[in-house]
Amino acid sequence: MNNKLVLGLGGTVDYEIVWDSSVIEGLISEYRVSASELSASIPVDSERALLLTLLAFLRDGVGGERFVTSSDIVEQFASRFDRRLTLGGTCVRAALAMRALGVDSTVHLVSIDDTVRELLPAGVDYLCSASEDTTDPHLIVQYPEGERIRSGDIDLVMPHPNRVIYANDPPNRELQLSAGLGAALAEAEVFMVSGFNSIQEPDVLEQRLVSLKEHMAQLPASAVVFYEDAGFHVPEMSQQVRDSIVGAVDIYSMNEDEMQAYVGRPLDLLDVGGMCDALAELQDLIPADALVVHSKYWSLAYGADAAKHDAGLRGGITMASTRYRHGDGFTAADYESVAELSPNALGAEFAESINTKLGDSVHCLPGITIDVEHPTTIGLGDTFVGGFVAALHRHSIAH
Repeated sequence: MNNKLVLGLGGTVDYEIVWDSSVIEGLISEYRVSASELSASIPVDSERALLLTLLAFLRDGVGGERFVTSSDIVEQFASRFDRRLTLGGTCVRAALAMRALGVDSTVHLVSIDDTVRELLPAGVDYLCSASEDTTDPHLIVQYPEGERIRSGDIDLVMPHPNRVIYANDPPNRELQLSAGLGAALAEAEVFMVSGFNSIQEPDVLEQRLVSLKEHMAQLPASAVVFYEDAGFHVPEMSQQVRDSIVGAVDIYSMNEDEMQAYVGRPLDLLDVGGMCDALAELQDLIPADALVVHSKYWSLAYGADAAKHDAGLRGGITMASTRYRHGDGFTAADYESVAELSPNALGAEFAESINTKLGDSVHCLPGITIDVEHPTTIGLGDTFVGGFVAALHRHSIAH
């Protein structure tokens, strides 16, 4: 088992549906949905409620993750589309991306079945807290830019490609930790933590946080702890995680949607002044050694001596961009070719301006210009993490 790079804390089996506007329009008609009903915040307790939330995400051009009250709702909706079975979860997608570059790792899982065993490649070892096989699929809806939905009084055009996730996953909701995690961490040079967002009971979350820190006590002093945020099924519980682990992690990472949720307002990702204010607010909320924010235009590290994260940022940007362009199954050659592409012009202008304005406290790099007819928007944040961790590993070997 490769315990140098340990990624946790839970994986998933995903239904990735093939987008079909006509199916969505048919459901709008079938359920007599009106534009005034659309909301991303209502409980997803039926297929109709799932449709209402999905349309709200589409209307706003954003991604997100929502809890559904039953996996039957996922099965019902997914059965209406062509679909494929894949592995998900931040730790697993990050590990799969790293494996494309020949970097081995160990993932911590909370559920297992034959699909997971079959799809995990050589070079990705696992430890698992589950005592029996279970399957609770996640529904992944990836929607393309420019697609139009017209039915009744609803007329939506997707401003950006993005993805929405729906799940009812008891093992990830419980997030039991394997008794062997601490022993694995004793050899780790990097430990990536994610997955608390599925827990819905404060008492359960507190127990898992206490348990995690007990396991983390076995980490070498030199190990880097990387925390990747996610959309919490119970948003109020995000603070419980922040307060507990912020002093135990070296890098606290998130995407632009999560950053905007923290500061409580939409942000213009290309407004340097507004972003400087938002980063200061974010650091007050999350006083981690280093904050990382990854977006479609740029990615940055914020904190003392931020430039030391240059290799990680470059690795994350390149890996996510490679997945965006090539989807699953990309190769090291694909990665290297994407690394040679031109930077995003708007991102480059923003990066130069914010680096000048904030000096050593920020290190911002532009995204990469990718022009592809059918981009992959699923798992980009997870793949960014894989690129960042792989770069940390390569950097440590080089030095």
